[in-house]
Amino acid sequence: MLALGDLAAIVGTTLLAAAAISAVAVVVLHLLRRASVMVRLGVVVLAAVASIVGGTVAIARAMYISPHDFVVLAWVIGVAAVVSVGVAAVLGMGLVRTSRTLRDAARAVGDGRIVPAEQQDSSEFSALSSELADVSRRLAESREEVRLLDASRRELVAWISHDLRTPLAAMQAMAEALEDGIAADPQRYYRQLRSQCDTLSHMVDDLFELSKIQSGALRLEFGPLSMYDLVSDAVADLAPLAATRSVALNESQDGDLTVWGDARELSRVIHNLLVNAIEHSPAGAAIHVSVREGAGSSVVLSVVDEGGGIPEEHLGAVFDAGWRGNAARSPRSGVVSGGAGLGLAIVQGIVSAHDGDVSVRNTGAGCRFDVQLPRFRPAVAAN
Repeated sequence: MLALGDLAAIVGTTLLAAAAISAVAVVVLHLLRRASVMVRLGVVVLAAVASIVGGTVAIARAMYISPHDFVVLAWVIGVAAVVSVGVAAVLGMGLVRTSRTLRDAARAVGDGRIVPAEQQDSSEFSALSSELADVSRRLAESREEVRLLDASRRELVAWISHDLRTPLAAMQAMAEALEDGIAADPQRYYRQLRSQCDTLSHMVDDLFELSKIQSGALRLEFGPLSMYDLVSDAVADLAPLAATRSVALNESQDGDLTVWGDARELSRVIHNLLVNAIEHSPAGAAIHVSVREGAGSSVVLSVVDEGGGIPEEHLGAVFDAGWRGNAARSPRSGVVSGGAGLGLAIVQGIVSAHDGDVSVRNTGAGCRFDVQLPRFRPAVAAN
């Protein structure tokens, strides 16, 4: 058994050799701080091997072992050191390959390309590779959303510009006729000017409403609302318009159901759906409005028309801003929507703001719009 003095001498000598070699290694690593990972890893491994070799040689000399034994020990230490450095080199090359792969992945993310997730040499690098792949996927999705939104905005601006020019051109022509005194029936021209002004007012109002919805600036004043009153008022307001188109408005309700929402905005939802149905219904058609209890403490408002339905390939675009079911770009006579194709987009935005859902499907001779809204719960009002 070693005496305490001998053990202290061995530990002290080893620590002294290791400290000296480590100090040199720290200085070298500082000088090579911009070098590659493989070079810095090689310095660390060499320092560790050198510390072991230095301590072993110092202790061996102090023990006064025979020259033969010292040579054997030196060969053992030398072979072990070479093998250790070789293993470190292999590991360093693996780290270099991994770093290059991650660098290429980061460059691909910057270039907007999709990065596939790859298994790396360690769980940490594999996790980092997976994160980069996920980031590239989410960035690609975001770029695609921005591209689609930008294309939709440009298309909407083009549509609105066209729709604004139509009433403005008519107003300009009538104003010039009145100014030049060549209008055969000035009163009729005044009525038409008023009608075109109403059309422009509705278009501007729709644009303002849609901008509030898309920017998140829509402010709702929630409260318990009677669906019976909302539907009855909307039907009464639009009955004259429906009569001018020879379209019948029918309503049916399962009792006086109450929802939790904003009276003004939900009235706009019903109004827009009814106007859309009136616009696309032929003379002699009927529009049916119904309110019933839905699943999961909800109320469902349905508007069914006889306007011939919507092509199946267009059903997914019905609620896009600027979409219109007919090819004509100018609004129909007597229609109060403005013809800008914003009504259904506004409907979807308002319903979503109420934590509801709106859908459309073809049925019979027309299509059916279903709006699902949360039913009024006294506990909600108490909170």
